[in-house]
Amino acid sequence: MNIFRLIGDLSHLAAILLLLLKIWRSRSVSGISGKSQLLFAGVFLTRYLDLFFVFVSLYNTVMKLVFIATSCLTCYLIYRRFPATRDSNQDTFRAEILVIASAGLACLINHEFSPLELLWTFSIYLESVAILPQLFLISKTGEAETITSHYLFALGSYRALYILNWIYRLVVEGQYDVIAIAAGCLQTALYADFFYLYVTKVLKGRAMSLPA
Repeated sequence: MNIFRLIGDLSHLAAILLLLLKIWRSRSVSGISGKSQLLFAGVFLTRYLDLFFVFVSLYNTVMKLVFIATSCLTCYLIYRRFPATRDSNQDTFRAEILVIASAGLACLINHEFSPLELLWTFSIYLESVAILPQLFLISKTGEAETITSHYLFALGSYRALYILNWIYRLVVEGQYDVIAIAAGCLQTALYADFFYLYVTKVLKGRAMSLPA
């Protein structure tokens, strides 16, 4: 494992912990897209099915279990523990379109037409667009809380660091995955406006809002 992947994983974990901290401290899920969180849970549940068949390392196994558990916990808090605080009237992005499109693309463009490979490919495509309901919610409500902005920045940083990880693996190890790289670049691009606003507003103590 190289340093870019390690820091990327830690940034991803930090993003999830920031989100859970926000929910637990405020006892509210306002400003958080339940649809995005359901999509992320779907990403982890379909990607990490190899836990039952392949052992890579203790680190790999623990991180996969943590991501599955925390994503499911987040969905539980949103839809079961604090449902009255959910922005149901604003969280209206058609997330099912993303699922259908990702599934269709996985069937068309994949490395191998087998169940586990199709599910892995589906998770890669779905993760690249899973943040869209969250960004859509922020654009509708007008602005994001500071801690929610920190969560999104950490999440976007994770994907940006993974691009550096892929570059490192290509240069040093001669290995690359076109599907993962293309999807990761798309996902990072979706954060472009957010990164700019985060640096120019949030880091200066101002509220952040996305254009409608």
